[in-house]
Amino acid sequence: MPEKIQDFVCCYENIFMSLWFSFFLSFFFFSPLAVLVKLAGLLLTLLAAWCLGYLFAAFVSEEIITTSIANLQDIGKKPVLRAPVPKRQKCDHWSPCSPGSYAYRILSGGGKEKLAKICFEDELLISEEKGNVGRGINVATVNYKTGKVTSAKLFDMWEGDHSGEMMTFIKNVPEGSLLFMVTHDDGSTRLKNDAKKLVEELGSKEIWNMKFRSSWAFIAAKGFKLPDNIQKEKINHSDKKKNRYDGWPAEIQIEGCIPRNLI
Repeated sequence: MPEKIQDFVCCYENIFMSLWFSFFLSFFFFSPLAVLVKLAGLLLTLLAAWCLGYLFAAFVSEEIITTSIANLQDIGKKPVLRAPVPKRQKCDHWSPCSPGSYAYRILSGGGKEKLAKICFEDELLISEEKGNVGRGINVATVNYKTGKVTSAKLFDMWEGDHSGEMMTFIKNVPEGSLLFMVTHDDGSTRLKNDAKKLVEELGSKEIWNMKFRSSWAFIAAKGFKLPDNIQKEKINHSDKKKNRYDGWPAEIQIEGCIPRNLI
């Protein structure tokens, strides 16, 4: 500290010496008194500012200066309030199903790029990722008691005769099963009436309205009844004036929660 005080004294000694020197120069080169006063004042101000800055840096630590500058920068900053990230629900539901329910979501195909999906209890039963989805009617079955997938199969309804295969598949599904059905591309061209009647018996109200490239999603129960207040079926027909994609209607979806105590 004494060394800093000594620096302070030396600094102001330099100020006075410079001031007298400026007067000396001004006396020989400038005659008006006003000029002398202005020059002396300017020189005194510059030297005083320099010495004060030097002393400020000597007496105040760098840490204090840095902290003060940071505090000044923070003045006026408003705290940013961010909403908490919503917790992801099973099958991307907006709200969770109750603990005593199964979550499901069926999404039809939309255009060539968006393939159909069937999700049950946050597990994809049919999807592009699993490589088991394609043109026609995609079907997956689940054991209602265990909640485990028992089968997943694709039936092309544009080429080949797969309508009878789908009928055999549905008939062989055991009692106490959930059936999920969804279309991608065309699911109606080679779908025969006896297959439509079988799906109707499962509870479908739209199977007879299927047209070329209709987007269709359906859930059914075999051997028991699903509640009336859950989404079971939806359809959207291809319309050149309203199609979202070129020659394709918009995809549709149904989702909900199935109670586990139905049987």
